[in-house]
Amino acid sequence: MKVRCKTIEGKYTLLPKEKLVFRPSVYALIRNKGKVLLMRNKSSGKLWPPGGGVEIGEPMHESLKREVLEETGLRIEIDKLLFAKENFFYYSPFDEAYYAFAMIFDCNIKSGKLLNDKQVNDYESEKPRWIDIKSLKSSDFQDFQKEFLSILKR
Repeated sequence: MKVRCKTIEGKYTLLPKEKLVFRPSVYALIRNKGKVLLMRNKSSGKLWPPGGGVEIGEPMHESLKREVLEETGLRIEIDKLLFAKENFFYYSPFDEAYYAFAMIFDCNIKSGKLLNDKQVNDYESEKPRWIDIKSLKSSDFQDFQKEFLSILKR
C-alpha cells in the first residue's frame, strides 16, 4: 500500500506505508494585539507556529513548552487545544516519511524575550516574528492553512 505524502516543498509523492514513522507533534498559536507569533520554515520559506515533535516519555504539554522555548526564547502557558489534524509528510533532506498527528494549542506568553535570528538553534525553524494577522493569506502557511486562518481571523 502507498500513502500520499506532502513534501517539504509543497508537492506530493507516493511512499510505501512501511516507510512512515508515527510522529505526534505539538504547536503553539500565540496571539498578541492583532499579531501572531510564527516561524519561517528554512526549506520552504513558509510560515508555521513554533513547536515540534513530542519525545517518547515526555508529556505533550512539556514538549510544547520545551519546543517554544528552544525556538523563540519564550515561556508559555497553555490554554486549550484548538484543533488536531493528521498529516502525512515526506522530509526529503533526510529521506524520512511521517504520519504526524499535529495538535495546535492556544497559548499565552508567561515570560521571556524573543530570540534574535542567530540565537534560534533549530534544524528547520527560523526567524520568529510577530506578524499582523490581517496580512496573512493561505499561501503563507506550510500546512493547515484553512484551520489557521479560520482561527486567526475570527
